[in-house]
Amino acid sequence: MSSFKLGAFKLTKPVKTEEKKDYDIVIVGGGPAGLTAALYSARYGLDTIVIAKLLGGYMTEATIVDDYPGLPEIPGNDLVEKFVSHVKKYKVPIITDEVVDVVRDGEKWKVVTRLGKEYRGYAVILAIGSEKRKLRVPGEDRLVGRGVSYCATCDAPLFKGKKVIVVGGGNSALISALYLAKLASRVILVHRRDQFRAFPIYVKQAMEHPKIEVLTNTIVTEILGEEKVSAVKLYNKVTREEKIVEVDGVFIEIGLEPPTEFFKKIGLEVDETGHAVVKPDMSTNLEGIYVAGDAAGGPCKYRFEQIITAAAEGAKAADAAFKYVLKVKASS
Repeated sequence: MSSFKLGAFKLTKPVKTEEKKDYDIVIVGGGPAGLTAALYSARYGLDTIVIAKLLGGYMTEATIVDDYPGLPEIPGNDLVEKFVSHVKKYKVPIITDEVVDVVRDGEKWKVVTRLGKEYRGYAVILAIGSEKRKLRVPGEDRLVGRGVSYCATCDAPLFKGKKVIVVGGGNSALISALYLAKLASRVILVHRRDQFRAFPIYVKQAMEHPKIEVLTNTIVTEILGEEKVSAVKLYNKVTREEKIVEVDGVFIEIGLEPPTEFFKKIGLEVDETGHAVVKPDMSTNLEGIYVAGDAAGGPCKYRFEQIITAAAEGAKAADAAFKYVLKVKASS
């Protein structure tokens, strides 16, 4: 098996896995929620497997994580390595694959992957995160990889000394703008509202940064360019002024979209935003199925895409799944 590539972080040693299909619990997802669930499940003595499309999830895109207790200013990839190493300590198999279906199979759930593999577990924890939301404006899809990016950590070095725009008003957008300001000649931060959703500390740093220009009540209506990005069309919702601004890159950080269609396909109830409806213990309307992390919804959801909250939900899901597995085994 080849090594896993995690952004800048690479596992130099392959993760050894047993070729078997039956487990107590199948965990889908390799971000903080999934890896924490794997750690807790293994510590509970459950026969556990992790199936992940990408180890680390969006942690791999974080240049510096400074809000995870006990690990100040740790690079995202280093934190991923710590999570993975801790799970590997308990000899949990980690499979690189994408889950495409989950169906009932007797007293267990059958998990089907894109590579045609099948794994079964009494319980399944879905920690599959969400996808980056798109602007859905002309020029965006055509110029992806040619100036349009959804990952500042990945692509910022390509724009050293150049002028870029960051679109968004949450933590991810502000953090991306601050990071890009270290390399780009100028950063324009565009937000459609008059106030930011990001933490005040990030807003203050961006407002005071000499290389960052902040435009509120403004939206991007089109991304221009032939072979690569050359400019964007901006529209101010207050003044109703439209203008074209020359830039070399557009970084889109406007939030995440949950895997709603996948949830509906397997029969999970979703809320009005498309996130899975979960109870306080992360259980769903399907007995034995739990959802943790960015894909989980609910009225008390903390919507700031924080590693610590995803990890906490992974731990809660593992605890609930452990109790469920014990109950099923006792009755069989």
